[in-house]
This record gives sequence, structure tokens and C-alpha cells, in this order.
Amino acid sequence: MADSAWIESMQEELHQFDRLDVWELVDRPLCTNVINLKWLWKNKRDEENTVIRSKSRLVAKRYAQKEGVDFKESFAPVARLEAV
Repeated sequence: MADSAWIESMQEELHQFDRLDVWELVDRPLCTNVINLKWLWKNKRDEENTVIRSKSRLVAKRYAQKEGVDFKESFAPVARLEAV
């Protein structure tokens, strides 16, 4: 990863996790799997197809999780009909 724009974008994503306090580092419990992470990168472009921003996201590889083993329940964001 030699491009400084991508490195800056990844650091911004990690700093945002710290600012929002979205994770807590804990010891791994016995008989559980560690969920792997994956970086996704995308260039944001303007109407002339010029790159205006590099966007990075850190996501969990959810296909590696098993319900009842790695998690007990999951939630999906949905919009209420009254809000739409």
C-alpha cells in the first residue's frame, strides 16, 4: 500500500472507531473463533470522473461466523414506515 491517500483514509477510519468508542479489546474466550477483518477501498469521483476522495472501510468477514457459536443474535437496520 504505497499510496499515501489510501493510508490516510485507513487511518481516518481507525480514528473514527476510537472517537465513536465502537469497540473494546478483550481476551479471546476459549472455544470461540476470531472474526477476520477485511479492508474495502473505493474512489469517490466527481461528474468529470476525477478522483476527489479515497474511501476505506473496515468490515468483518461475516460469512465466517456461525450463529450460536460466534454470536447469539444479529440485527439489521430497517426504516420505519412512518419515517419514509
